[in-house]
Amino acid sequence: MSDEDLVQHADDAYEAIRTLNHGTYRTLPAPLVYDLLGNLNNLGYGLAQVLGQMSTGLTRSLTDYDVYDRNRDPGVSVALANDAMRTAARLAHDIGALLAAAQTAINLQGHNGRKHDPQDGPRGDQSGREGVR
Repeated sequence: MSDEDLVQHADDAYEAIRTLNHGTYRTLPAPLVYDLLGNLNNLGYGLAQVLGQMSTGLTRSLTDYDVYDRNRDPGVSVALANDAMRTAARLAHDIGALLAAAQTAINLQGHNGRKHDPQDGPRGDQSGREGVR
């Protein structure tokens, strides 16, 4: 995979989260949230893995590349970045575990459709009044 592909995939991951932010700003029944949590907990674990791999690759770059750093010794900068990535990886792993716990908490919850509003017509038909309450 090329360097450009890696950067594009990171951008695509960000865009996917932005899309979820826009799409989840509404009432969400447990079965839908369960499915979302199942995929998002994998995101936490996967993010932890990619951060660990990036940390390892960054460290190796000090011996495989002729590295310069305009701030400080390159090894110090890499150590600072690696400390931050290790912390982020632990937190991402924790996010995965917490999302799995949230998913388990609602694993047997369902629904029988939307509740009937007495102002609605038969079978809860809002006759074009969707979103108006």
